[in-house]
Amino acid sequence: MDFRTDRKRVMGLGSAKDGTEHAWNIKLSSIGLAILIPLFIFTFGATLGSDYETALATYQRPFPAIVAILTLLVGWLHFKQGVQVLIEDYTGGGTRTALIVAMTCLSYAAAAAGVFAIVTIAL
Repeated sequence: MDFRTDRKRVMGLGSAKDGTEHAWNIKLSSIGLAILIPLFIFTFGATLGSDYETALATYQRPFPAIVAILTLLVGWLHFKQGVQVLIEDYTGGGTRTALIVAMTCLSYAAAAAGVFAIVTIAL
């Protein structure tokens, strides 16, 4: 028999007070992607199917390089936020922490590798 009150049973299980912030961040990154993806398609589409020198010359110009970098950064940030919400909703305990750390490391590493590749081409 459990003699705890209802309030005592739910202490510590309530709101973390940051769900709204996660939702807004995901909405803002999706708006950013809605603007950046068409720009990326137009800049990348011009080089699709061309030879290496043409692609290199395209991404040595500032506008296509900046659009590609912003698309990579915002895309991986959006991925990180979305997957973190999924992990928080469907896992618990140590598994949750390990998956969030692994997903965060993967997101930042992939974004850094992409930015490094574009900067290497641009310079």
